[in-house]
Amino acid sequence: MPLEIVTIPCLADNYAYLLHDAATGATAVVDVPEVGPIVAELKARGWRLSDILITHHHADHIQGVAELVAATGAKVTGAAADAHRLPPLDRAVAEGDQINLGSETGRVLDVPGHTLGHIAYHFPASRAVFTADSLMALGCGRLFEGSPAQMWQSLGKLAALPPETLVCSGHEYTQSNARFALTVDPDNPALISRSERVAAARAEGRPTVPSTLAEELATNPFLRAGAPQIKSALGLSEATDAECFAEIRRRKDRF
Repeated sequence: MPLEIVTIPCLADNYAYLLHDAATGATAVVDVPEVGPIVAELKARGWRLSDILITHHHADHIQGVAELVAATGAKVTGAAADAHRLPPLDRAVAEGDQINLGSETGRVLDVPGHTLGHIAYHFPASRAVFTADSLMALGCGRLFEGSPAQMWQSLGKLAALPPETLVCSGHEYTQSNARFALTVDPDNPALISRSERVAAARAEGRPTVPSTLAEELATNPFLRAGAPQIKSALGLSEATDAECFAEIRRRKDRF
C-alpha cells in the first residue's frame, strides 16, 4: 500500500508534507517551516510523528524542527554535507542512502544548485519525490550557492524519474512561475492550459502542488531548456542545453 501524502500549507507560501504508512503507523514530515499546522494535522488524523526529513538548511524549511522534536520525539534525517548548519541530526545521509518509513523504502537524491547541500527524497513505490526548492512546480529554486551546471545536472536526475511521479515541492510559486514560463515558451499549448488551471486553483485558494513529473516535463521551462522552440525564442538555437538553462535562470532572476 502506498504512503498517504498530505500537503500542509505553512507560513505565507511554504509547504510541508506528511507521509503516513497505514500498515505500521509510521509517519514522517518533510521540512518544518512552522509547527502549528503540522501538529494540527497530526492530531486531526490521529497520527504519531516518527520522522522529520530535512531537504536543506534555509530557515523557512527548518525553523520549526527543534520545537517539533520536543513535542513528538521524532528522529531527524538530513544531509551529511550540511550537518554543520542543520538542526542536530539523528541520521546524516547522502546520495543513494535508503530511508525506511514503515513498510516503504525511499532513497536520497543529491540535488545541489539552490544550496550546495540540498537533497530530495524519492519513494518509488508511492510514486512521489520530495524536491523542496530544487525542482518546483513550473520552476526551480534560485541558485543561491550552486552553479547553473550543478542545477541542470540535478534537474536531469529528477527528470529521469518515472513520469507519473508526484513532485512535492516546497512553495506556492506556481502562478508567478507560469507568468514567467509563458515569456520563454509562449506557444506551448500544454503550458497555456496549465497556466489557466493554476490561475483558477489559486483564485479558489487551492494548492497547485503536488504536480506530476509528466506535467513538469511538458510545461516547466527549466526542464525544457533543450527544446528547440525555447532555444529559438531565446535566440539561442546554437547553445547547449545547459547554456540555455543558465539563460532561463538569469531571466527568471530578473523577472
